[in-house]
Amino acid sequence: MFKKFVLFVSCWVALGAAAQPVLVVYGDSLSAGYGLPQGKGWVDLLVDRLRAEQLDYRVVNASVSGETTLGGANRMANMLAQHRPVIVVIELGGNDGLRGLSLSATRMSLEKMVQAAASAGAQPLLVGMQLPPNYGTAYTEKFQALFKEVARERKVPLVPFMLAGFGEKRDYFQPDGIHPTVEAQPLILDNIWPVLRPLLRRPHERSGH
Repeated sequence: MFKKFVLFVSCWVALGAAAQPVLVVYGDSLSAGYGLPQGKGWVDLLVDRLRAEQLDYRVVNASVSGETTLGGANRMANMLAQHRPVIVVIELGGNDGLRGLSLSATRMSLEKMVQAAASAGAQPLLVGMQLPPNYGTAYTEKFQALFKEVARERKVPLVPFMLAGFGEKRDYFQPDGIHPTVEAQPLILDNIWPVLRPLLRRPHERSGH
């Protein structure tokens, strides 16, 4: 009898875990928490906020420091198959811009990721990025615009600029001038949350009750 009870509890726990929807953050070092103490990145803060809001999602941070949109597009299928997310926050493109890569190639890779997520039944959310002015007006403007264009054409939600409100404030960045500090992480979450929140459902809302 005891063994049967343990088996029942194990199955119930497994079913509960399987039923918990997965939210994947698919980004680069800005989401991977580069240079930050463990547990202090904006994705960690997102986990805390979801819990506080009683939104039952399992957050998977599939971000890789140094990742480009091409790298993200190449590993997208494996990520989707492994985690089967219902929401994918796509935060990639910054490294493309910093390396001066082809904007048309960046756009194509973003479109591939959005399409792959949607085809897998997940809701994509695109996070926009901007470049410092020293990259030249023409390139920086076209780079910023491509996120809006992909979001509009693919009909997906867009966070216009991940670092809005502090991107030009040196105190919010680590010594390299690229990666935000611990103090900036709540600001990043506050930029993303208003666009992400409407996509989230509480358990009773998902069941249609």
